[in-house]
Amino acid sequence: MNLSEHYTLGEVTKTSVKTADGNIPSHVAIENLKNLCENWLEDLRYSYNTLYPSSHLERSREISPCASLSRDDNGGARDDNPIIISSGYRSPEVNKAVGGAPTSNHLTGCAVDIRCEGFEQALRYANILMDIADGTKRDYDELFIERNKQGRYWIHFAVRPKDNRRRTSFIIS
Repeated sequence: MNLSEHYTLGEVTKTSVKTADGNIPSHVAIENLKNLCENWLEDLRYSYNTLYPSSHLERSREISPCASLSRDDNGGARDDNPIIISSGYRSPEVNKAVGGAPTSNHLTGCAVDIRCEGFEQALRYANILMDIADGTKRDYDELFIERNKQGRYWIHFAVRPKDNRRRTSFIIS
């Protein structure tokens, strides 16, 4: 099932955790994921590729063979660096298994974690997401740059249907 032009339900529900519930989202969670993909991740992908057209293409191809050169609206070449989701929707069972917070926005399909190649890319993604919020007058709930003990970075980004707090922070685990 496509949630938007470049994102599928399978992509935002994949998990390496094997659970009895199969990590299947509700219809409400699917609508929340669709909102994230259509109104935020597609804009992030387009803006990143427009602003940084040759940035990280070879590394992106290593991560995703789908990364390719395509034409922009003016016929010029631009890189299609994918935005790679490392975690999206989590069922309560999956969330508990991965050590997620009991009130995590992942449980309602309102959050995604976006893989980053390093701190610089994480900052670029965060800046673009804040610019999207400012330009569209839409709010987000959480925008965190996180790092694990192995030194890998990711963006945690959450948008709830209402009562967004626009929390932005850097979290180094």
